[in-house]
Amino acid sequence: MNKSMVDFQSAEEWLSYANDLVPVALEKAREVKEFPGRWKMIISRLEQIPSRLSDLSSHPCFSKNTLCNEQLEAISKTLNESIKLAETCSKGKYDGKLQMQSDLDSLSGKIDLNLRDCGLLIKTGVLGEVTMSSDVEGTTHRSSDIRELLARLQIGHLEAKHKALDSLVDVMKEDEKTVLSIVGRSNIGALVQLLTATSPRIREKTVTLICSLAESGGCESWLVSEGVLPPLIRLLESGSSVGREKAAITLQRLSMSEETARSIAGHGGVPPLIDICRTGDSVSQASATCTLKNLSVIPELRQTLAEEGIVKIMISVLDSGILLGSKEYAAECLQNLTASNDDLKRAVIAEGGARSLLAYLDGPLPQEPAVAALRNLVGLVSVESLISLGLLPRLVHVLKSGSLGAQKAATSSICRICNTMEVKKLVGESGCIPLLIKLLEAQTNGVREVAAQAIASLMTLQHNRRVVKKDDKSVPNLVQLLDPSPQNTAKKYAISCLGLLSSSKRCRKLMVSYGAIGYLKKLTESEIPGSAKLLEKLERGRLKSLFGKK
Repeated sequence: MNKSMVDFQSAEEWLSYANDLVPVALEKAREVKEFPGRWKMIISRLEQIPSRLSDLSSHPCFSKNTLCNEQLEAISKTLNESIKLAETCSKGKYDGKLQMQSDLDSLSGKIDLNLRDCGLLIKTGVLGEVTMSSDVEGTTHRSSDIRELLARLQIGHLEAKHKALDSLVDVMKEDEKTVLSIVGRSNIGALVQLLTATSPRIREKTVTLICSLAESGGCESWLVSEGVLPPLIRLLESGSSVGREKAAITLQRLSMSEETARSIAGHGGVPPLIDICRTGDSVSQASATCTLKNLSVIPELRQTLAEEGIVKIMISVLDSGILLGSKEYAAECLQNLTASNDDLKRAVIAEGGARSLLAYLDGPLPQEPAVAALRNLVGLVSVESLISLGLLPRLVHVLKSGSLGAQKAATSSICRICNTMEVKKLVGESGCIPLLIKLLEAQTNGVREVAAQAIASLMTLQHNRRVVKKDDKSVPNLVQLLDPSPQNTAKKYAISCLGLLSSSKRCRKLMVSYGAIGYLKKLTESEIPGSAKLLEKLERGRLKSLFGKK
């Protein structure tokens, strides 16, 4: 018993030493008369140690893993401390009652930790991993080494866990694939617990690791079920700059699930996310804006977001966001907010959102969200106001350079604003019509339909009809939209446009030459409105032409 603990090297030696200490510790503890309640609790815990030592030693790989040695050393230290405290208590030679009570509580906690860690050492399966001698193909680290590091996150004192965390962060940089293939739910739970550690450094390293796990795409449900959201939100509020950034990125990834997005709002995540949009660095701002955008997808959360000031902050990001991605997320958030709620539309208008959305569209590659948000505002902002703010040149720019989704949204906006002849005249003069005619060739049926609808609306003005008539692609493109298949929803607008062009002999000839009559016969059989009348006009014109030749 007096042999120095540093003399022991093998697991068997440590086991023998610990087994010898247990009866001594129990005997000494039972002799103590002072603090009977605390000693009774300590004795009940000491009595559990032999069975845990037996479980550990009966494992076939007991002697081959350094974690066994460490656990047996930790247990031996605790048993020695118990013996010394029992002797001190029995002799009554201690510094003070409160100090001794504190020491006994600390001892009780250490025994609990020893018992728990012995159980976890077997439960994690790390002992069995030492039998794997071969490396995982193409990786730098043996899976047994990684399992040991993951096990260390759950076993031992905080400083030991910190060292394991450091090593694991390094391993993730070199061999992320192997770590992700091994990590399990218990490891995730241990990491989540470390997010609440008192040390800012441990919290920062832990959230860095959790961020990598979240971005891998395979651990989201485990992270959420193990309670990662509240500590992540606290890190947003009071973490270091790195901690805030990694927490924001993690929440961005997790908020892709609607259920998790609701939980983020329920845990009070909206105010700190808005604060980061206002004050965070470029990456943090982009991630926080994207997370809020993901929350805004859920209709029942939109009013809550508005009450927290999201409209003003999204317009601010749209105006002066650090990264282009931040602005795009802000535009998409405004699109979601204005999708159906008139109060939120008014809030966007009141904060100058229309002007900001229009300014954003001046970029080289306009995307759908900003155009769609503007389209949503039509009806609550007067068309005259939008035009005075420069709507039409922006729509032309989008039709020329925007994504297909943006072009569709711009075309839909044209349909909405063309409610008077004056507006139709301004739209026609802006240069939109040739661009709309070109959109009739789009691969997507929805784009073709809305383009045909816009042209049909504009053509009710004679000046615009002349513009359509002069375009060489107008008739062939419109005739192609007479396709009778059910998937083609643009045919009714194509009939309307061609009907307005049919007063021109040249246009009628073109329609016939591109096969309009065959299409119209099938459409007439299906009783599509306007098809019979247009067919009659074309056939009459063709007969006149034939008689004229004779």
